Amino acid sequence: MNTPGLLIGAARSSSGKTTLTLGLMRALRRRGLRVAPVKCGPDYIDPAFHAAATGRAGVNLDSWAMDADVIAGLAARASAGADIVIAEGAMGLFDGAPGGAAGIGASADIAALLGWPVVLVHDVSGQGQTAAAIVRGIAGHDARVKVAGVVLNRVGSERHRKLAGEAIEALGIRVLGALPRDENMALPERHLGLIQAGETPELDARLDALADFVEAHVDVEAIVACATFAATGDVIPDASSKRSDRESSMTPAAPVAALDSRSPASRASGMTSVVATPPPAQRIAIARDDAFSFFYPHLAQNWREAGAELYFFSPLADEAPPSDCDLCWLPGGYPELHAGRLSAARVFMNGLRRFADGRWVHGECGGYMVLGRSLTDASGEEHEMAGLLELETSFAKRKLHLGYRHAELAADHPLGAAGLPLRGHEFHYATILREEGAPFALARDAYSDDARPAGLARNGVSGSFFHLMA
Repeated sequence: MNTPGLLIGAARSSSGKTTLTLGLMRALRRRGLRVAPVKCGPDYIDPAFHAAATGRAGVNLDSWAMDADVIAGLAARASAGADIVIAEGAMGLFDGAPGGAAGIGASADIAALLGWPVVLVHDVSGQGQTAAAIVRGIAGHDARVKVAGVVLNRVGSERHRKLAGEAIEALGIRVLGALPRDENMALPERHLGLIQAGETPELDARLDALADFVEAHVDVEAIVACATFAATGDVIPDASSKRSDRESSMTPAAPVAALDSRSPASRASGMTSVVATPPPAQRIAIARDDAFSFFYPHLAQNWREAGAELYFFSPLADEAPPSDCDLCWLPGGYPELHAGRLSAARVFMNGLRRFADGRWVHGECGGYMVLGRSLTDASGEEHEMAGLLELETSFAKRKLHLGYRHAELAADHPLGAAGLPLRGHEFHYATILREEGAPFALARDAYSDDARPAGLARNGVSGSFFHLMA
């Protein structure tokens, strides 16, 4: 991989990573840099904001679900044709879970594997010089990870900035900026995180406002200078030498049809080889709209590279899955917010039932709920769903289910033979009222060896709350 990069990390969630990341991405794009966006961890929502800010599709990198070679290959493919990679971390920099493929799923693992320095955004609200103690601990916690600098967030005054900033710089760690408290910079949220990019009103104006905010309070050039090449440690060329934003946005990135499965030395030299995730069918119909948006881009690209054809349709627009496809995939998303519309979408529902009569249908999380008998929304109103599985779910009494999952297919499936190990995660608030039938998989979380039935499979229809990553 020959594109310099850096990772935006923090001590905890809600520290300002997304604010700094989006503002920086848009600011660099306005300066003519081609920015490759990356999200650490199993997040569907942030990558869409990254794509809107940069004009380039991003990728998720996760050390719990993916091995080191796949991470390197995905990073190389995403960064092809870019001037700089900006990765947004998840949760706290070192937070994760045991039993991962290449680490614990921590953002620090990605920084270490790819040689990216960390720019730490630190929320100093309620702190003065104590901020330096926290930064010192983070900077010294893992010798593999280099903290290149710190951006203070939620600074209350000039005195506040000096108290925290001077104490941090006394450690020999540079303070790269200080963002004042400004609730106007917050993006709207709902129960699974930010409201999706496509639903956020005046998104471009909001992104430009974030860029203006970052430009006014952060040394953007100094942050760019932190980015390094994993192999050489060289820094990125000066941003002023790059082409205009109009030119860069019109220039497509060079495709990299490979996942890197070579040694670290080979990866550093830029050589790649193909490691594809087998597609579950040749022609795949995939639901895609505001109710079904949680589908990982790397899966789509891997399936295409393996020769599959993907056809997208919108249940909210009352579209049926294309009848000439071999398999229908219903991703997760927000069906609970659109349950009435989905229930009334007769073309979609009847088309889905006809499709399931002889061809495979699989649903993940929200897609799984739509395959059931009924979905009760947050107000307590019950809506009829497709009725292809003996499943009833509800949002009237919400409970968070969150975490990485090891899974094994309970029976032969288009994804593979019975017993095939899968890695992914679960993230939803739905309550299961009734779930009857043979399981789709046997699954356990990262802290248990107790595998339990997960989801349902019946007559070529399957689903579960498990989101496949690798």
